[in-house]
Amino acid sequence: MDCIFCKIVSGEIPAKILSKTSQSISFLDAFPLAKGHVLVIPKNHHQKIQDMSSDENADLFSLVHKIISRVDSLTGSTLLAVHNGKDAGQEVPHVHVHLVPRSSSDSAGAIHNMFDSELKLTESEIDELHHKLKD
Repeated sequence: MDCIFCKIVSGEIPAKILSKTSQSISFLDAFPLAKGHVLVIPKNHHQKIQDMSSDENADLFSLVHKIISRVDSLTGSTLLAVHNGKDAGQEVPHVHVHLVPRSSSDSAGAIHNMFDSELKLTESEIDELHHKLKD
């Protein structure tokens, strides 16, 4: 497999490792969006979160929980982002959680700024989505 994150996990590619668990690892992003941009990944290769086992998911987000306070201490706010699949903007097809320190002067804005227009749904479309997504 030619996955850069798998190569980091195996030690084939060096990284600035911050913390490890039995199933996850965190390290500084090699192409940071801000000072202190961190990635947290599962050690096993999975393209999407739903491909991970419940144990792997719990371990990954436990490490996110541990590291986010450190990242947050840099600026006081942290963007937590997961691009879950290629169409969602995932550039490396291996689950990874971005922890990006944010400040009011970074010009990144809110999540709604990522999209060109505000989506307008009818009440029936909202009801249909509700039905599809609820338990």
